[in-house]
Amino acid sequence: MTADSVFEPKIIGFLCNWCSYAGADKAGGMQEVYPPNVQVIRLMCSGRVDPQFILSALVKGADGVIILACHPGDCHYKEGNCRALQRHSMLMLMLEQLGVEKERCRLDYVSAGEGEKFNRVVRETVEAVRRLGPFLPAVAIE
Repeated sequence: MTADSVFEPKIIGFLCNWCSYAGADKAGGMQEVYPPNVQVIRLMCSGRVDPQFILSALVKGADGVIILACHPGDCHYKEGNCRALQRHSMLMLMLEQLGVEKERCRLDYVSAGEGEKFNRVVRETVEAVRRLGPFLPAVAIE
């Protein structure tokens, strides 16, 4: 990377099939422009996101992670988004102990009709991770 180039972070996005993935699709359908830094992994439910998935993504080269869930009370599987929130809270404690900045792992809620919000969350996350720079683990977290 040269002094003139801008660091472009690699971000893995875990998106719930029923809301967040549909919100991403709506953003695309609206021809909203957002950074292409996010590689999407489509899951049936955000409650399926295991903290090990996040650690694995970081170890394998991701600079950040976004978990996008249904809004509370709107989960297709009733409580999956609550489980995602609990796991994310636990994960944030683990990452803090490992010296990983909290801005590298974001949880947010995006519904199927919120293409603009999907766009905003992606932009904000890319900017936050860009400011942090590349993820270089100080310790092995596998």
